[in-house]
Amino acid sequence: MLSFIVSEALVDLRRAGRVGVSAILLITLSLTALGGFWLLSLNLGRAVGQWRDRVRVVVFLREEPSTAALADLTRRVEALDGVQRVRYVGKAEALRSLRQSLGSQAGVVDHLPRNPLPASLEVTPAEGSTTPEATRALAGRLAVFSEAEEVQGGAEWVEGLARWQRLFQVVGLAVGAVLALAAILTVTTATTLVLHARRAETEIMRLVGASESVIRLPQLLQGMVQGLLGAVVALALLEAAFAVGAPRLAPLLQLTLGLARAVFLSLPQILFLIAGGALLGALGGLLARGRVTV
Repeated sequence: MLSFIVSEALVDLRRAGRVGVSAILLITLSLTALGGFWLLSLNLGRAVGQWRDRVRVVVFLREEPSTAALADLTRRVEALDGVQRVRYVGKAEALRSLRQSLGSQAGVVDHLPRNPLPASLEVTPAEGSTTPEATRALAGRLAVFSEAEEVQGGAEWVEGLARWQRLFQVVGLAVGAVLALAAILTVTTATTLVLHARRAETEIMRLVGASESVIRLPQLLQGMVQGLLGAVVALALLEAAFAVGAPRLAPLLQLTLGLARAVFLSLPQILFLIAGGALLGALGGLLARGRVTV
């Protein structure tokens, strides 16, 4: 019985002709668009998570403190809400960092009459306190210390990156939904044409006692096969585009987002797209079943 249903579905798929091919192409387009935006959102999310861990609030000190004064200041800062860790950067260490960052131009530092860099405290916000509001509040609490000359740092640009991530998710879902709707309607049309074409055959099957499930299941299976084919083609396109584009974009990602490399969709996400394709096709088959009485 199963082989009969499968063979009937494949015959119906051939009967659908160009309309059936159009349905597969639309499912391919919808899943490619959804997968593409998903890839962008996925890698932006990695960058956001990575940079959230690097958020620092820097307190520049009026003067380099003594050992006892530094211990007291560090203890008071660590006692503030939202502080995970405090690191002291002395004037000499700040100058060494400047030399390293200047690279081949580090010789200009030797011409300075004195070390102009201030000592500072690098304050790491606690987990859950890396939002712009929380870092601004922490900076405000640090600014009232009499030892503080200036307080800098925050998470505004990280939140900007997070907003881009959410925008990609929304746009991807919207574009994917529109194309998915078109794909469902096309699968419905293809299946409806097949149902009309085999009206006489269906009547004969009823007369010889075939159940409704045996008559209808091939249409549902036809839609699922169209959806699966569309999903496989979409994944192949995404994989090819990623294989070509990711190595070329790696330097740009490193420079702008700090990501060593882009990553592709995980196995569960790939399976989700394949299941989504099958679901789109099945919905088209079910809708055709409701529209036509044979």
